[in-house]
Amino acid sequence: MIIKTQISRTAVRADFLLLLTAAIWGFGFVAQRSGMEYVGPFAFNGIRFILGSLSLLPFIFFRRNRAKGSFINPRRLILPSLAAGSCLFTAVMLQQFGIIFTTAGNAGFITGLYVVLTPVFGIFIGRKTGIPTWIGSAFTLTGLYFIAGSPGVVNPGDIIIVVSAFFWTAHVLLIDRLINNANKKETIIEPQPDLNADERSGGDSPLDPLELSAGQFAVCGIFSLIGAFAAEPFIGPAMRRIDPSLLSAGLFAWKPFLQLIYAVGDGTILISFNALVPILYGGLGSVGIAYTLQVVAQRDAPPAHATIILCFEGCFAALGGALLLAERFGAWTLLGFVLMLAGMLVTQWDVILGRKH
Repeated sequence: MIIKTQISRTAVRADFLLLLTAAIWGFGFVAQRSGMEYVGPFAFNGIRFILGSLSLLPFIFFRRNRAKGSFINPRRLILPSLAAGSCLFTAVMLQQFGIIFTTAGNAGFITGLYVVLTPVFGIFIGRKTGIPTWIGSAFTLTGLYFIAGSPGVVNPGDIIIVVSAFFWTAHVLLIDRLINNANKKETIIEPQPDLNADERSGGDSPLDPLELSAGQFAVCGIFSLIGAFAAEPFIGPAMRRIDPSLLSAGLFAWKPFLQLIYAVGDGTILISFNALVPILYGGLGSVGIAYTLQVVAQRDAPPAHATIILCFEGCFAALGGALLLAERFGAWTLLGFVLMLAGMLVTQWDVILGRKH
């Protein structure tokens, strides 16, 4: 009885950490949208992913020292980090541009399309996809139709987020391939590391998930900063010509990254406190803290729990948008949210029931 109680408390704690992780990730969409009022899209992602990569280093060192293991040869990380980081860079930049034109809630739920797309595209790499996946896909696509708005009216931001979901799907499958998870249980959550992955795979996993994550985040951050120097001076003027209302909304009131750098040289404050909050949240919160919480929680959380709880990321994105950005959603949009969430869960029905493919 005592053992059962301890197990129950451990599971509850793990579920709470997973719920907190989903909340941090969901509110991260609010940070992404509000950050665009002060910092350009490339600079925002560049800074936050560099911060995210650095924030994982203490955890990697702690884990290695505790396990008395050796670090992977850095040369073995270069190509995998470049491949995964390039895919991640494309996904996050599309998402960042898409969120300019749509709400945080829409972005959160539509990004969740990768939950459905991952098992569907898994067919092309030899994975089995059952009936629940197709039923869930129907629910999700129906929900997406309602989220998109009135017939004949398509939000360009929603379309961009849909495209980004395909790259998130490719990223999930690529990470799965790189860390050799063929014998590991399938899950629909983002490709987060599991502390016991090496033990369960018999020590044959060629790459450590945390070290690969730090590497790909660094690559994504570097590519984003290059884009900040090369592209941001032209983005604002171009978008003002396309839609002047964006300037009045404050979404393109930021200065190009080069001007911010020059401002530092002149002794001017780099960016305001209002800009630091979303940047730090996106880098240290969404990547560093939430990443670590998810790793710790998955040691004790049943896969079904993780599947269900982390699907609520979109719900927290919608809640954060309503509370912090005063976003309002009509009845059809809310129905779309419900249908998309149902589709995500139905897609993972076999995982929830504990069945094996």
